[in-house]
Amino acid sequence: MEAALLSGFIKTILPKLFSLVQEKYKLHKVLKGDIKFLEKELRMIAVTIDDQILLGREDHGALLSLSMEELRELAHQIEDCIDRFLYHVTREQQASLFRRTITSPKTLRSRQRLAAEVQLLRKIPEEAHQREKRYRVFAGLSSSRQAESSYCSSGSDPHTPKADLVGIDGPRDELVQQLTEEPEDLAKQLKVISIVGIHGSGKTVLAREVYESDVGRQFSLRAWISATGRGPREVLMEILRKFGRPVLTVDVREHLDKKRYFIVIDDMQTDQWSSIEAAFPEDNVVSSRVMVTTTIQSVANACSSSNGYVHRTKRLGDKDSEQLFVRKACPKKYLGYMQPESKEVLKKCDGQPLALVSMGQFLRKKGWPTGPNCEDVCRNLSHHLEQDETLERMRRVLLHSFSSLPGHGPKACLLYFGMFPCDHPIRRKRLMRRWLAEGFVETQPSSTENFNTLIDRNIIEPIGMCNNDQVKTCKTYGMMREFILLMSTSQDFITLFAGNKVEHKYVRRLSLHHNIATSGSCSSLDINLSLVRSLIVFGEAGKAILSFQKYQLLRVLDLEQCTDLEDEHLKDICNLLLLKYLSFGETVASIPKDIEKLKLLETLDLRRTKVKILPIEVLLLPCLLHLFGEFQLSDKVKITSEVQKFFLTEQSSLETLAGFVTDGCQGFPKIISHMKNLRKLKIWIERSEKNTNFTDLVNAIQKFIHDDKEESNDPRSLSLHFDACTENILSSLKAPSYLRSLKLKGKLLELPQFVISMRGLRELCLSSTKLTAGLLAALSVLKDLQHLKLIADELEDFIIEDKAFPGLLHLCFVLEGATLPTIEEGALPYLISLKLICKDLDGLAGMKINHLKCLKEVILDHRVTSETRETWEKAAKEHPNRPKLLLFNPVDESESVPGDSSLASTTAEREAMETFPTPDGALQEDNIQILVKQISSAAPEKLNNSEPISKDELNSSFNNMGFSEGKLGLTELSIVQNGKVSSYTH
Repeated sequence: MEAALLSGFIKTILPKLFSLVQEKYKLHKVLKGDIKFLEKELRMIAVTIDDQILLGREDHGALLSLSMEELRELAHQIEDCIDRFLYHVTREQQASLFRRTITSPKTLRSRQRLAAEVQLLRKIPEEAHQREKRYRVFAGLSSSRQAESSYCSSGSDPHTPKADLVGIDGPRDELVQQLTEEPEDLAKQLKVISIVGIHGSGKTVLAREVYESDVGRQFSLRAWISATGRGPREVLMEILRKFGRPVLTVDVREHLDKKRYFIVIDDMQTDQWSSIEAAFPEDNVVSSRVMVTTTIQSVANACSSSNGYVHRTKRLGDKDSEQLFVRKACPKKYLGYMQPESKEVLKKCDGQPLALVSMGQFLRKKGWPTGPNCEDVCRNLSHHLEQDETLERMRRVLLHSFSSLPGHGPKACLLYFGMFPCDHPIRRKRLMRRWLAEGFVETQPSSTENFNTLIDRNIIEPIGMCNNDQVKTCKTYGMMREFILLMSTSQDFITLFAGNKVEHKYVRRLSLHHNIATSGSCSSLDINLSLVRSLIVFGEAGKAILSFQKYQLLRVLDLEQCTDLEDEHLKDICNLLLLKYLSFGETVASIPKDIEKLKLLETLDLRRTKVKILPIEVLLLPCLLHLFGEFQLSDKVKITSEVQKFFLTEQSSLETLAGFVTDGCQGFPKIISHMKNLRKLKIWIERSEKNTNFTDLVNAIQKFIHDDKEESNDPRSLSLHFDACTENILSSLKAPSYLRSLKLKGKLLELPQFVISMRGLRELCLSSTKLTAGLLAALSVLKDLQHLKLIADELEDFIIEDKAFPGLLHLCFVLEGATLPTIEEGALPYLISLKLICKDLDGLAGMKINHLKCLKEVILDHRVTSETRETWEKAAKEHPNRPKLLLFNPVDESESVPGDSSLASTTAEREAMETFPTPDGALQEDNIQILVKQISSAAPEKLNNSEPISKDELNSSFNNMGFSEGKLGLTELSIVQNGKVSSYTH
């Protein structure tokens, strides 16, 4: 694991070394030779490490660990040497001719210093090589023995004691039902049932319970196979060995033909299913079943793609979590003892069974409940996770999740999550821009791929969705975060100041979490900040940390939530010449012109600031890709010949401008016409008494939306906010036009013609006081539209006719009035999600959903009446798909930003929707887990003894919880409150 990280890190340094020998740096021939020598040495080290990993010798032996530490230090020193030189070269390039003449001796000294450092660095690998040769014989013996005895597994254990099976009855019964349930059109066919979830969530135990059930035992052929560490051929051979026939794939098909079998394949990995699937007979007419468990969502989707079912494991509820934890932590003699507060440890376990069992056993060993309190244990949990034998299985599971990630990129990207506080929602795009600035990935597609890999493997958790079903916000779950902190701090990847926890050796990435400055823990430490690459502050930073003249090599500076940053600090920030990512919070009111020094800056985020006037110098930054805020250019700004040359020669790299305020007479409209790389544009259009001519603005927008007719994956996005007096701007825009996404907010009487004829429009959001029937009718013919959100105080009566909205997948209404359109048969043929956010909704309001053949979910406002809920429940039950009925209750996110209008952007809604984004962004529905929560008011003794509860008892409990009788005859209801989901069924 450590070796893989080091190998990947070395590979990210190599391009930097190579860039130094370019002619522009004018290095001496001998120095170039030394740099090339270092480059070759690092390549050889990386290749050697990769070979060790392939041979299964990674991270074995104290000598190898010492070598890894030495090599990591070498790699860091090389990176520091390069970045210091680049900093001085950048400063030299920005100096005036006079200053360059005066400072030329200093420039010479910087090259001499580089030469001396490279000479010293050259000796380190030579000395390390000699040491390795001297002790190789001992290392070889140790490594071989350890390699023979080591075995990397995911830690799955199907034979869990019955006492530990808390909260499993509902999921088990659901899956047992899947063994017998068959759609009419696929009766008697082979069905593949996938169980997917994070390591330690109980997948294997759940599969074993189904396998050993009465229904599972009815199959004439049964086999339980572990796929861990096995290739497809070995899995198939094991299946046949269990059936007493050691033959190959063709014989597997013959042997299973016309036989009713039930096979469980535990821990399925990425490249196994496509080969294994071919061994099962295609036309099985006896209702055979294959069940797979996996941590990878895309594997589950592939296994169950045709006639299948995907079950996502869910964390245990609060009561079940506490029950399991206390059962493992508390000896029987203390059951009557007043239990200490366990809230903190339960939060760390996050409802994951393995974590609860492991932590319970650990605290039992420590003498709980009379021993150390949970808060003290949780404060040092990463240390215990590393050192304590009781947590070995938990550590092995987390290590397997990390080490199985493909390559260095996803590993480094995952460790970066340690920069954020526990349970902090993290914006996806913000995170990916920081990965790019850090150099973990080189391109935007690579950063998207790494993020999707972490989501797909259930290592990070999506908690908010955008309009287009992409993940908007995410977080890490409890024990994984502790493991990330352990790894990132032990590898000198991150230095974290949080509470009393201070871990630092080489400070390269620094994160401060809430009120650390006031505790004095920062100011009392003598920390060298000159090597810090990334700094993020939550809360008060303190004078020592905000002394930006101490930083030289900073690339990422995130001060959005820093409470003691002042405008006067920005002068020193503007001297951080290597900055690529910069964000400020609400304490900043103005941006100095000195920001022009940040020639390498790629992202500037001012959304949380009070900045209203943007200096023109920001727009002249040659590497700036993303600019966020709500600002305008000063009336006094002069478009000089230098500015004109910059834009006319198309030097601007800007891709995102979101956004600017204009009354039509500012400089923005003329400037954006020359931003050839612009892909996302947001504009607030304001009425001005001094100007009513919007010609320049119309021309700029027209140029942005112009359709060049090229078949491309162009992601252009436009957002316009306007008032009634500027609506004629929309009518001035003409076809042909192209956009991927469009948001219009203002008084809309009709749909603009340029929208009706627009090519490629997939996402549309309209927000207006009133949406007319004519406007809605015009929308219905947009054949490319997949996501539609309509926000209005009033919606006119409207009929969605046959063949209307031919490609729409998601439809959302956010309404004050209770009027909904009527849906005719044949309309919305592919709609899978219908969202109705209207607190005054009365029953179905004339809407019939039985015509929506692909519908999978209906989401209602949580404030609707119980009668309305019941009406929709009945409609859902009568629908052929039995779509999920969910209630939406918004929850604030600390990561939300002004003007954000995503379709599904809250923790509560994310958990309610129970959907999962596949790597290509498509929506994959999970069949909702049918559970009956423990109901304390309804015969708790029966629940504890697993006795059946009568309908009257459950109805009584529902009434106490605010529901009317009659619910138990309905299919299912999911309630979303405070980020928790509860499901009830008859």
